Formats: sequence, C-alpha cells, structure tokens
Amino acid sequence: MGIPIYQVDAFTEVPFKGNPAGVCLLERAAEASWMQSVAAEMNLAETAFPVAEGDGFRLRWFTPKVEVRLCGHATLATAHILWERGVLAPDREARFQTLSGLLTARRDGALIELDFPARPPLPEPPAWADAVVGALGIKPVHIGMSAEDVLFEAADEETVRSIAPDFATLRALPARGVIVTSRSSDKRYDFVSRFFAPAVGVDEDPVTGSSHTVLVPYWAKKLGKTSLTAYQASARGGVLHLRHEGARVKIAGRAVTVIAGELFA
Repeated sequence: MGIPIYQVDAFTEVPFKGNPAGVCLLERAAEASWMQSVAAEMNLAETAFPVAEGDGFRLRWFTPKVEVRLCGHATLATAHILWERGVLAPDREARFQTLSGLLTARRDGALIELDFPARPPLPEPPAWADAVVGALGIKPVHIGMSAEDVLFEAADEETVRSIAPDFATLRALPARGVIVTSRSSDKRYDFVSRFFAPAVGVDEDPVTGSSHTVLVPYWAKKLGKTSLTAYQASARGGVLHLRHEGARVKIAGRAVTVIAGELFA
C-alpha cells in the first residue's frame, strides 16, 4: 500500500485554474530530505505534508527547492482533502501546527476559510528598493517590506497584468518574494495582485494565500474597509474572499481535487 497523495487546485471551483498544490497524507512524521524530494518530484509551487498530532495535524510545506514558513493555498488544499477523504468530519475545524504557529481552517458553505496571522508591511522601503524597481521595470506608488516579502503598489491593474520581471535580479534579493498590487478596475474586486518568488523556486505563484496576510492589512487601511474581495491576476487566476480582524486575516476560497494517487517511494 502506497502513501496517499493528491493534487488540488486551490482558490478555484473548476479544474486547471487557481493554484495547484500537492497534499501527501502521512501516517507518521517523515524526514525533511524525503519531503523535499517528493516536492521536487511533484514540481508544484508547494506540496503539503500533514501528519496527525494532538488535536490536529503537524503541517509542513515544501517548494521544489526549499521548505517555507507559510503557505495559504496548500493549507486550503490540505483542509479540502481531509474533509473530502473523511479524515475529518465535515463539521470539524482543521487545526494545523506549523512554523508560523497555529493555523485553522473551517468550512463556510462552499468556501474553506483559513485563519492566518496578519503581517502588515512596514511603511519604509527596503534599502535595496531601487533593485526591485529595476527588476519590475515600472514606477511604484508605494514600496514596503513585510516579514518576508516586498510589497509594491503599482499605478493600475493594467500595469500589474503587463509586468515581465527580471527574475535573475529578483532571485538575488534578500526576500522570499515580491508582491505587486493595485486597485482593481473590475468592480467585483477591491484589489488585484501578482506574486513573484524565484528565490524559493517559484518564478510566479498562481494564487498566493500567504501574500494576502500582507495585502489585507495594507488594503484594509487604505480603503477603510475590513471585508475585501481580491483577484490574483496570474495566467491561471484565482479569487480570494478576505477579512481583516486585527492581528489575524481570514482568507477564504474554494478547492477541487484533480489527481488522486499513491506514492511508492
């Protein structure tokens, strides 16, 4: 009998949109080197590895190159699989112990809502802001720095969508990635964004839950509202339903399983 492994498209209700994540259901804790090899084999932005622990699960995430401290779409995908496969009862909250502390997920109708820490950006730009501007090739409205990522506000949605970054320069920056955002020109959404993280092996992430821990407090303050809807304007695209609750951010979306299999390694 192999190890159950799945591919789930997160922040979408239809296959082949949103952000694909691997979910590998473990019966016992595994070596980091083995999990890294599985993530490289899956070759997705992140593969999640949950294992039962206490009243919930220990959860770790790996890109094809490194372990990361926080990942939204793979957490959403993991919760989706736990409920879909009957590991958790439909009315049970999913509780995850992670490198970023306790994270939870609950079902809210057709949505899965994640409870993550808010990580507002600092108002000051990083010392190497000019390198970011050069790599993106556009003028900023604002540049700030969060715990891991650069936040770059562009003038408008068209500018966000048309960016063709210099990934070699971005890869050399002392940051996990660069979030580029603007107000949305579509009235269905409050803001749009894209996320570039070549330093951790992901040139562009299709839909990024963790970047919205930075974006939500930023736009909530700027727009004067605590409930927001966002669109991540990658080629695959995805919709996020968001709430700012002080030190926490609620991130909700849908998910669909596209591949189910067994790992024999």
